[in-house]
Amino acid sequence: MQTKRIGILTSGGDCPGLNAVIRAVVKASEQKGWTVYGIPYGTDGFMHIAQEECLPDDLILTGKCYQLPGRIRGLDVLQFFSGSVLGSISKGHPENPDVKANILKGYDILGLDALIVIGGDGSLDIIYDLAKAGNWNIVAIPKTIDNDVPATEFSVGFTTAVEIVTQALYDLTFTAASHERIMIVQAMGRDAGHLALRGGIAGGADIILIPELTPCLTLDVIDDCCHHLLKLRESGRHFALVVIAEGVKTQDQRKESYIGDYLLQQIKEYSQILCHEKHQDFCTLKDVDMRVTVLGHLQRSHPPVAWDRLLATAFGIKAVELIESNHYDRLVVWQKGQVSSKCLSFIMTTIKERRQKKQCTSPVDPQDYLVKTARSLGIYLGDP
Repeated sequence: MQTKRIGILTSGGDCPGLNAVIRAVVKASEQKGWTVYGIPYGTDGFMHIAQEECLPDDLILTGKCYQLPGRIRGLDVLQFFSGSVLGSISKGHPENPDVKANILKGYDILGLDALIVIGGDGSLDIIYDLAKAGNWNIVAIPKTIDNDVPATEFSVGFTTAVEIVTQALYDLTFTAASHERIMIVQAMGRDAGHLALRGGIAGGADIILIPELTPCLTLDVIDDCCHHLLKLRESGRHFALVVIAEGVKTQDQRKESYIGDYLLQQIKEYSQILCHEKHQDFCTLKDVDMRVTVLGHLQRSHPPVAWDRLLATAFGIKAVELIESNHYDRLVVWQKGQVSSKCLSFIMTTIKERRQKKQCTSPVDPQDYLVKTARSLGIYLGDP
């Protein structure tokens, strides 16, 4: 059995399930007699080594390395925690040549046989370039609540985030009904609508606006929203739930950090215009109480649900298997109910091309069955 020295790091925004990946990698590696180095704060950890701020032995991870007070001991508790015990960074490319040189130097000092990178499309874009420059052997594991890494149906952290959106809509339903309010919920997702679409359907939303179907809030979209909300009130239901993904833009194609507030204002103003134009039905809509809830980082901070723990664990084990067989430059993926891997260089070509064009790296397919499902439920999606 070949002894290996492998590193593992988390990069980009944190999400539920990262610690479960770390746990799986360490447990599987220990059984093979390998040494695992936990790189702190993404690629910054390599700089810490190069600048002698810490020693390689300080970074070794074992099944007993994580201690908690009381009777709970060892690595196994990690799968229940959100965040990353290694820390993470979400910075841009290391443009400074000295920074890049220190990162590469730190990797060489550790003498790693391979590196497991847990990251989203942005992190993979950065670390892939470093790997090429340093001739690193890497295996990548996709993680992001946006679920926008190509080639995999699920990324670590996504399912838990969907649960948070779903639970938020469930909770808001009762206060909305009690006060006959329209509740607008702004979900994360960056340029993708996976999170808003799934959470909206599961949470009983009446309107779901995602960038793939509603790139911007045109006058037609606002008009349709007003008519849909009025139709609900006329049917006897005097409250409504609206989900909008943060990737949807304003009427003039601008990114707006609080797009939910912008939507509320547009609905208010447009219904008032309709009322003044003697469309009497809309006079009631302009006076309806509307509130906005921005879920923000709550979607990233919840303990991972069972599926994310299972997915993260399976991904970690697969990464170790790939390293054992010396299969590098791979992305671990979930496809058709199975864990497998894809050529990372091929996927990175897609990621880089779409990022350069400022396009979503893995958008919702307008023909996706969940889109059809939402329409069949009578949910307004903002599309024709």
